[in-house]
Amino acid sequence: MAKLAFLGLGVMGGPMAGHLQKAGHDVTVYNRTTEKARQWAETYGGAMAETPREAAQGADFVFSCVGNDDDLRSVCVGADGAFAGMAGGTVFVDHTTVSAAVTRELSSAANDAQISFVDAPISGGQAGAENGQLSIMCGGDAGAFDRALPIMEVYSKICRRLGDTGAGQMTKMCNQIAIAGLVQGLSEALHFAQKAGLDGRDVVEVISQGAAGSWQMSNRFETMLDDKFDHGFAVDWMRKDLGICLDTADEIAASLPVTALVDQFYKDVQKLGGGRWDTSSLIKRLNAAG
Repeated sequence: MAKLAFLGLGVMGGPMAGHLQKAGHDVTVYNRTTEKARQWAETYGGAMAETPREAAQGADFVFSCVGNDDDLRSVCVGADGAFAGMAGGTVFVDHTTVSAAVTRELSSAANDAQISFVDAPISGGQAGAENGQLSIMCGGDAGAFDRALPIMEVYSKICRRLGDTGAGQMTKMCNQIAIAGLVQGLSEALHFAQKAGLDGRDVVEVISQGAAGSWQMSNRFETMLDDKFDHGFAVDWMRKDLGICLDTADEIAASLPVTALVDQFYKDVQKLGGGRWDTSSLIKRLNAAG
């Protein structure tokens, strides 16, 4: 069992940190909203700290799962950042979906402090975090990954190193690119079925057993047909991720025409007031258009 710090207790980080504490690790948490950290400590029996630096002091591993590039910088660097509290030879594991650029920046800062940095973005949504069934895609030093792997396995169904620093974030971009196209295709299929006078549930029962089947279809079609979008990954966060994908595509000369189009469709959903709806709400845009 290890002494751990976990920074960020949102819908993903809170359950993940909880799994670690339940597994017998000694977990100290930090959250920007102190009350959330206090509630977590009361629920799981771990400790809380007032700053990332305080949480990281004495930890063998420090994990983060925050919002964006700036949030990650704020918990890593500076006088109160985690790096300032970590001893040489320890490992920082970042589960946030951020740009590969900030990952390289913070990995370099960690290296200067003799800290290993593993970028380890996650997929599987809130349900995956709560059930300990996340997919984790990692980049960074192989030795640091190997050391952190047994701990990450507590809340994952697959955890794999894809390459050096930034490889995890690049793989997460592939994940978001694939999801964007899948959700748009599913939205169009269900919208078409409704317009054709078909029962959407009957249609999915048949087509999900063939080549059209997907996780999105199996797990989201019913709520999409019921016009319920209060679960899962929010549109605002998806647009943040797709922005990272499109910026990186420009840098590496990759062509993402469908991703760029779906990003604009999500912008339309935001205009409908759906920034906090989950990503399957693309169908709302189609239905609103008639």
